Amino acid sequence: MLGRTYATQDCSAARALEVVGERWSLMIIRHALFRGITRFGEFQRSLGIARNILAARLDHFVEEGLMERQPDPTGSPYHDYVLTEKGRELQPVIVALTHWGDRWVAPGDPPVILRHARCGGAVHQQTVCRDCGQPVAADAVEAHPTARQASQP
Repeated sequence: MLGRTYATQDCSAARALEVVGERWSLMIIRHALFRGITRFGEFQRSLGIARNILAARLDHFVEEGLMERQPDPTGSPYHDYVLTEKGRELQPVIVALTHWGDRWVAPGDPPVILRHARCGGAVHQQTVCRDCGQPVAADAVEAHPTARQASQP
């Protein structure tokens, strides 16, 4: 059974999972990204998540710099949880996971279609080579250790 951390793994994916790998984490981020939810109560109602779990996740996101806790602009005693740039950059992860789920877990009629707000076109997630700009299939990706990892025993 996996522990709560991946301290023995020298892997950026493992480190990212320590921040957002918990069951509810990406769902909370998804609601903030695509539904514009910022309030504790809105997250709780829309997700049906237990209050103590939600509070712990939001506190964790603030500690990790994915969200900022901001005072309510109307002067209410409540505050908003607003995604930072670091949190907003999880958008392609959620888009890719949604497309994968549409294809492999719930094929057929997807419950949500992600569209470009400006033109209305369907959003498509794609892996592209940074140098040549060409699409790259999963079987055409190679993992090369960096100098740091290559020097480790």
